[in-house]
Amino acid sequence: MFEAAERVRVRAELIAAARRDADITGAALVGSAARGSEDRWSDIDLVLQLAEDADEPAVVARWTRSLDEKFGVADTLDVTSREGVRYRVFLLYSSLQVDLSFWPHDLFRATEDGFQLVFGQANEPASAAAPDSEQVIGMAWLYAVHARSAIGRGRTWQAVLMLDDLRDQIIALECLRHGLNPWHGREVDRLPAPVLATLRDGRAASVSLTELERSRQALLQHYLAAVAHHDAERAVALRRALDQRGAGGTTNC
Repeated sequence: MFEAAERVRVRAELIAAARRDADITGAALVGSAARGSEDRWSDIDLVLQLAEDADEPAVVARWTRSLDEKFGVADTLDVTSREGVRYRVFLLYSSLQVDLSFWPHDLFRATEDGFQLVFGQANEPASAAAPDSEQVIGMAWLYAVHARSAIGRGRTWQAVLMLDDLRDQIIALECLRHGLNPWHGREVDRLPAPVLATLRDGRAASVSLTELERSRQALLQHYLAAVAHHDAERAVALRRALDQRGAGGTTNC
């Protein structure tokens, strides 16, 4: 496990490297460091602004080689935002996670409360788009239907996966309702105690078909109640389609 001193050292070296790099014209800290809430488990989140004429793939490849040579990289993962920003996530051998995002010059801006400019000139801030509650509601009923099918067919582990996905959508709806950040469960622990208790009680205690069906029913009721807070009319229609306790039959997956 990495030590906080390593995180400080690595971050300082990355910022120094960014200042020296002609292809980088700005940098900012985001996440817990920018919010002043770092703890023992925090990673490094560094936003880099590319020069207007920078070759993004070449810059990313060069930075990847440099991190591996200096710090030892076990693996990387690329995540691309809807705006086309590449987030390359590095896992160092010390288990320290380093998130570097490479922003096109004109897109470099704050998209969340935690944004601490280190150098350069940021564009006007913009709010990150919240999850679309309508899409979340739709994905949830899809998982609910597939969970029912999996249980009906005796596919216990498929049912586990579908129920977990359903719970994730319920959490997103509850976070949106209470004005909390749903991304990666960042603020789920701040949900009201009764909501957390309902989520807890909806978890299956085993992979038996009986327990999975109990979990499905509990999650379904929680889901329908959550939908009602966002769209009461839609909740009525979904209850008619989904809440068929005692009805037989399955739906194709």
